[in-house]
Amino acid sequence: MTGTAALIVAAGQATRFGDSDTSSLPKQYMQLEGKTVLEYSLEILDRHPAISQIQIVIHPEHLHLYETHVRLASGKINAVVFGGETRQASVYLGLKALEKSNPEKVLIHDAARPFLSADLIDRVIDRLDEVAAVIPGIPISDTIKKVNSGVIVDTVDRTNLQRVQTPQGFHFATILEAHTAIANRPDLELTDDAAIAEWYKLDVHMVAGSEDNWKLTYAEDLSRARRQLQMRESMEKPNEMNSLRTGTGFDVHAFEAGNSVILCGIEIPFERSLRGHSDADVGLHALTDALFGALAEGDIGSHFPPSDDQWKNASSDLFLEAATQRVRDRGGAINHVDITIICELPKIGPHRDPMRQRVAEILGLNIGQVSIKATTSEGLGFTGRQEGIAAMATATITLPGD
Repeated sequence: MTGTAALIVAAGQATRFGDSDTSSLPKQYMQLEGKTVLEYSLEILDRHPAISQIQIVIHPEHLHLYETHVRLASGKINAVVFGGETRQASVYLGLKALEKSNPEKVLIHDAARPFLSADLIDRVIDRLDEVAAVIPGIPISDTIKKVNSGVIVDTVDRTNLQRVQTPQGFHFATILEAHTAIANRPDLELTDDAAIAEWYKLDVHMVAGSEDNWKLTYAEDLSRARRQLQMRESMEKPNEMNSLRTGTGFDVHAFEAGNSVILCGIEIPFERSLRGHSDADVGLHALTDALFGALAEGDIGSHFPPSDDQWKNASSDLFLEAATQRVRDRGGAINHVDITIICELPKIGPHRDPMRQRVAEILGLNIGQVSIKATTSEGLGFTGRQEGIAAMATATITLPGD
């Protein structure tokens, strides 16, 4: 009985990722800056000198996804095993797969936590020299409220509360015994392995977790993960001076007969439409120009000329995505964008937050980095005469120093 094994639980279906386009793949197989979510923690565990073997548990229907999207090959990685209907069942099957090699210790980690660190692994393994069960945690600093039907019913004392993370570490034989025992209790379904250890009357000890080691749960978490990776990459290049740049954009489209307008990726019912070669999304056109301006790479017309029929009736999402990708290709990051819509009608206020959310999704940002405002021109000019809509945009980006 030697060594420390790592068990990565990657059998989830990611049901909480919602109905967005990003939910077409389970989150553990989604791409983050050229790697899958699963590969980030897998690589850290593979490089760690104390980890002797890695057992990955996947969903039975995901074998093709695993073989297609996970490219890391290592002598430490065992053949994958299939999980069960619940996380608890999947961990048990993973532990049974490790039973033959019978490691001394095992670290159980969720694939949806890509920002695992070697320091955190060290803390868990070192503590296992003294105790049988260890989990990382972070004290809760926010005030905690108990809510019923949208109404606060109590304020919870947070003094002894912790947010727990993975990897959770155990003496292998002990946690296998605990999982075997609870497998015979179909009425019990616990949320993590520490809870199973507690149920088995084991003392579970706490070590310091990491704020970086958070779990991807919702579709918008992918944007946060990309920003964290970009920031980490920037910090790992201390000899490169980052350049902060700002670009501006302006666009205008006239009204024509129709029954809706598209603004910032959202279709708004209206008594007219906007005329243009593409979908005439004046907000996204202005923002695309702002990004190309910050890059000093021309404007939207030079990249997507209206004389080219392939862009006829095209969704403006394509233009903004291309500008965003160009920022990334140059090693940059988008910090903040600000769009002002100028029109008398339609009313923008009711649609502002969905517009912000859509722009954030396209850019891979948090909604807090996207500002959308609206104003009128006090009845003056073509917008005041309700002949069309104009938009101004500003984009702030960071590029590696010239």
